[in-house]
Amino acid sequence: MFLGRHETPEERADRRWTELMQEIRVAQTGVQILFGFLLTVVFTPRFPELSDGDRTIYIVTVSLSAAATGALIGPVSFHRMVAGRRLKPRAVTWASRLTFVGLVLLLATLGAALLLVLHVATGADFVPWLVAGLLTWYLLCWFALPLWVRHRHTADPPT
Repeated sequence: MFLGRHETPEERADRRWTELMQEIRVAQTGVQILFGFLLTVVFTPRFPELSDGDRTIYIVTVSLSAAATGALIGPVSFHRMVAGRRLKPRAVTWASRLTFVGLVLLLATLGAALLLVLHVATGADFVPWLVAGLLTWYLLCWFALPLWVRHRHTADPPT
């Protein structure tokens, strides 16, 4: 008994592209807002008071955010460059890879941003542990749970 969809490879690529674009819209918006906010921090009156360590964390955070933004916007440019060349299945594969890289970079950005904000706000020694706990939560929600469900409930390759 066939439980999958009855679609051509082109229809499958179109469906997967549409689904991917919907997913990217969520992540793109979040990373762009975070990136924009981070860019303004350097112009605040308190920025010159940051320690060298906090400035380093800030530079790393902005760089990670810029990289995540690039990876999450990349699929749109990729699609535009290959549109009309009958490459949609390959475009979906590469856009999916860019999106995954963007999510990993977003995870790193959030960790660095949390480390900076919580350290500046509290200066407490527990901040790295708190951030590690939050990153573990993100890893569980974003990667471990979906992979567990996929492993547990599928036997067929993805369509």
